[in-house]
Amino acid sequence: MKKLLFFIVIQLLFLRLGAQEPEYDHIIFDNSLMTGCYYYSKADYKSPSYIQNTNNKLLVSEKEFFTAKNSLLFNYTSASGGSWSASVLFRDWRGKDFIKEGKSLDFWLLIKSETKKEELPLIAIGTVDKNESKVSSFINIGKYIGTIEQEKWISVCIPLTEFKNINYTHTKEIKEVLFKQSSQDGKEHTLYIDQIELAPINKPTNIASAPIIKAKAYERHVDLWWDKADLQNAKYIKIYRSANGSEFVPVGIQDPFSTRYTDYSNEPNKTFKYRITCVNYDYSESQPSNIVEATTYDMTDEELLTMVQEAAFRYFWDGAESQSGLGLENIPGRRNMIATGASGFGMMGMIAGVERGFITRQEAVERFKRIVTFLDRADTFHGGYAHFIDGITGKVEPFFGNRDNGADMVETSFLFQGLLTARQYFDKNNTDEKFIRDTITKLWENIDWRWYKKTEDSKYLYWHWSPDQGWVINHKLIGWNETMITYLLAIASPTHGVSPDMYYSGWASQDKEAYDYRADWGQTTDGAKYYNGNTYYGVKLDVGVNTGGPIFFTHFSFFGFDPRGLKDKYTSKDYFDNLRNIALISYRYSIENPNKRLGFGSGCWGLTASESPWGYAAAEAMAHHEYGTMSPAGAIASIPYLTEESMDALKNYYRNFGTFLWGEYGFRDAFNLDINWCSNIYMGLSQGSIATMIENYRTGLIWKLFMKDPDIQKMRDKVFIK
Repeated sequence: MKKLLFFIVIQLLFLRLGAQEPEYDHIIFDNSLMTGCYYYSKADYKSPSYIQNTNNKLLVSEKEFFTAKNSLLFNYTSASGGSWSASVLFRDWRGKDFIKEGKSLDFWLLIKSETKKEELPLIAIGTVDKNESKVSSFINIGKYIGTIEQEKWISVCIPLTEFKNINYTHTKEIKEVLFKQSSQDGKEHTLYIDQIELAPINKPTNIASAPIIKAKAYERHVDLWWDKADLQNAKYIKIYRSANGSEFVPVGIQDPFSTRYTDYSNEPNKTFKYRITCVNYDYSESQPSNIVEATTYDMTDEELLTMVQEAAFRYFWDGAESQSGLGLENIPGRRNMIATGASGFGMMGMIAGVERGFITRQEAVERFKRIVTFLDRADTFHGGYAHFIDGITGKVEPFFGNRDNGADMVETSFLFQGLLTARQYFDKNNTDEKFIRDTITKLWENIDWRWYKKTEDSKYLYWHWSPDQGWVINHKLIGWNETMITYLLAIASPTHGVSPDMYYSGWASQDKEAYDYRADWGQTTDGAKYYNGNTYYGVKLDVGVNTGGPIFFTHFSFFGFDPRGLKDKYTSKDYFDNLRNIALISYRYSIENPNKRLGFGSGCWGLTASESPWGYAAAEAMAHHEYGTMSPAGAIASIPYLTEESMDALKNYYRNFGTFLWGEYGFRDAFNLDINWCSNIYMGLSQGSIATMIENYRTGLIWKLFMKDPDIQKMRDKVFIK
């Protein structure tokens, strides 16, 4: 008995420790994705003083850097009677919430002018806690520098205890580094500052050895990859490129948690050689890796499609959570937290990956065995899954707050759109594939869709349920939006299904409550009765609020569910035609571009939900509901509806915006040229949309598999008019 108790305690301790997210270094600035001005900065001056800026932002220099590929330029004049100030802000993103504690503010400084210590800027730190900002007293940078040497990068290390008049509980509350005028010398000074960070309390001291690398070239970029084993002590992976075969120059750095790096050179038909090193926390480097060679080349439309599809597939294959094999919410982001809906999309992308030759069928079988085994032990609530789950423990991760600690039936629906597709795909008569099918069937038949009516006589399904707070969120599912698939699966269930009548009583409800719901979020009565009938930009819209809503409404319910040839009593043709019209409205909106956004046009369209400079947000083809942020997934995932227009966008994003927009998993989530901003992350929902809908355009594979499912066929015949 004692041995058993000891074993249980050890297992519980392991699960608790396993659930702890790895921590990020507290980096204030290492690189800017975009040239020009740096979005996460501020700069201002009062004449006759001056600091160079664009739209009150500091400038990015690609000419000088300590860690490739750029630094921040401080070109200033400190004059009597004037003043200048600048600051660099912590670049936050979704899921970057586990940060190492710091002990000092460190950065690297390059002085290009005749500058004395007392002429260097004053510096301070700022905190943000519960939306309250505080700034420390300012101190002189020169105090923490030995002998000034021009044209040489100088390490500056300032203990955080030197910054007075500021309190914080954790150093992760430090979100800003501030600079301001210190002297009145009247001279022009030019400095470059790079790698601003709060140095962690405990720094690894044993440097890792550089791994063996491989390379593959495409039209304007080269992918490098390696095994990440034994890289836990490295601060960065540093990438070197040679254009002449002998002289290697640094072109970028990569987080050691990643196993890939994309070097976008924007040069087709060019041969490059590469090698990498591991960078220690003192910025010393390991011996270089092996050298690889790759030659970029012009690509056809089909080759470009395969390139984009494979890159998005890699998000779910190489970038998956390691224990469960399921997809992360975003990369970079939380490394243990899987997103159920995005994982469903990723499953369909992986199946397409087998057919495209990205992986073998047996590799997919092994991954899906791991996936369904994990899902079989993960938390469920009347069969429904949470939006986010810890990939190690299988426990709910209430990422959106304590009320969201139970089932999310929309995310569950996205998950099972992928699982039911897999149930049809893995059809071989062998032990492994039968295990996958049988486990999916078990999970599918375990969902009690009727429970999510809340009451027996309810006309609606509900989005969430909490095991300790019940229906506290109390969100009814009312279309037109991304939730159609929830009603379709609830009707399709062979064990705990709901009446087909709920398609019209809930999803397409005509009740006043549903009318008010649509009118409220759409800020219009257009489409408030589910059907619309108005014409926008010369396109008639049968169903949809406003101009149809964010374009992901045409994607998320239709990765597996094939809208072709099916209609309800509110669509004049079939649902595919209605979805195509929503995409066409969005396309024409961007061409007309009423808000005069930079970049919008025939090669930049498809307003949707994405990361934005102000957090995750949904934009749509309405002048009052878009702020210049565009996501590549909007147009690219619409390729079954508007093929030529989507290909134009794909080529534009890759060939013209690729220097900041293209990376290890394809296109980053979003960008905004008006404010010179690009998202730092790849989103699972977006990458899954791209990988799956490209395949539906090319072969219809995912549509065919999902619609072949017997339960789906029965539902289709009950709900839709052929």
